[in-house]
Amino acid sequence: MDRRTLLKSSGLLLGGLSLGGVLNRALAQNQASVSVSGSIAAAVVPTETAPLLLNFNENSLGMSAQARQAVIDALPGAFRYPDAAREALIERLAAHYQLKTENITLGNGSSETIQAVIQAAVARAQQQQKKVQLVVPDPTFNYAELYAKPLGAEIVKVPLNAQLAFDLDVMRQKVSGFDGHSIVYLCNPNNPTATITPAVSLEGWIKEAPADTLFIIDEAYAEFVSDPAFKSAVGLVSAGQKNVVVTRTFSKIYALAGLRIGYGIADAALIAETENFVSLDNTNTAGAVAALASLDDKTFVEVSRKSADVSRAIVTKALDELGLEYLPSQANFVFHKVKGEVKIYQDRMKQHHVMVGREFPPALGWSRLTLGTPAEMEAFVRVLKDFREKGWV
Repeated sequence: MDRRTLLKSSGLLLGGLSLGGVLNRALAQNQASVSVSGSIAAAVVPTETAPLLLNFNENSLGMSAQARQAVIDALPGAFRYPDAAREALIERLAAHYQLKTENITLGNGSSETIQAVIQAAVARAQQQQKKVQLVVPDPTFNYAELYAKPLGAEIVKVPLNAQLAFDLDVMRQKVSGFDGHSIVYLCNPNNPTATITPAVSLEGWIKEAPADTLFIIDEAYAEFVSDPAFKSAVGLVSAGQKNVVVTRTFSKIYALAGLRIGYGIADAALIAETENFVSLDNTNTAGAVAALASLDDKTFVEVSRKSADVSRAIVTKALDELGLEYLPSQANFVFHKVKGEVKIYQDRMKQHHVMVGREFPPALGWSRLTLGTPAEMEAFVRVLKDFREKGWV
């Protein structure tokens, strides 16, 4: 089930929750949520009209003040097409990664880039009259599967191993045993587990894979990672690797989810192929200037990362106290176990105005919890401990 379907089913898309209220809370928290030193804002009390939204991995800080001002300043020119701002963002991203503009493609969120890459890969296989498969870990972010299935690609899901990590050996077997083109989607850190796959485990496979194997490395949460075992796959592109696309987004650490700005990084020829399937004018002016300003606002990125670190510590301390198992998180969410059925836990949290993540089969008994601001997570912990007193978790 995708995010929009979940919103409709929960009643949050139409009625029950004021958009203005959400925006106002985000702006207020951006002003006084957490400092780099880790001080926590005033207590948050979730209500029916202002629930805790801890279910979609959004950044509750809201966008940086510089990004917000950039949007305001750009509004008088919004009657013009966004070409100049779009090109400026491509140039800035290329410079940021020390690559050429030919190595960058922009998307309406990183999801459009994933879609375009898959369409390009399927089209290439069809032109060569070859079968095509998408190999994905299970569970993971499912948009690659949603985009590939209508195109006739065979979907091969490989369950996570006993440690809930990618079973790369089995995935490699699925690719090597397939007579055709393979697309391998790997989310790193993975969603919903928030765990990383070390670079040493990935790079060997990517470098050794045949030319008809394409890797999509989704690094939506890379900016939150502190584990030195992680290394961005952008380095492979810089080194000349031609069978890998790295997707990134401004939705998470930069808190621009509503402005839909993402991008892909790959070999120039692969980017050109992908661009054939990217919608024209897919980047709006507001999103582009906000992204440019966000790249300049180093302090906000530091605050955003620190906020997630403080929030994570608040949550894991409570989970330790309650004896609830969780995976080591390298993202802005925590994957943890609950007592009993996850759906019942989710519904009870909703009744207390806290929206938490659903279950992700086949990882049964686990819930994905988005890390809001430290003040929000203190509020969540109060509800969670109240649940323990009632015998619910």
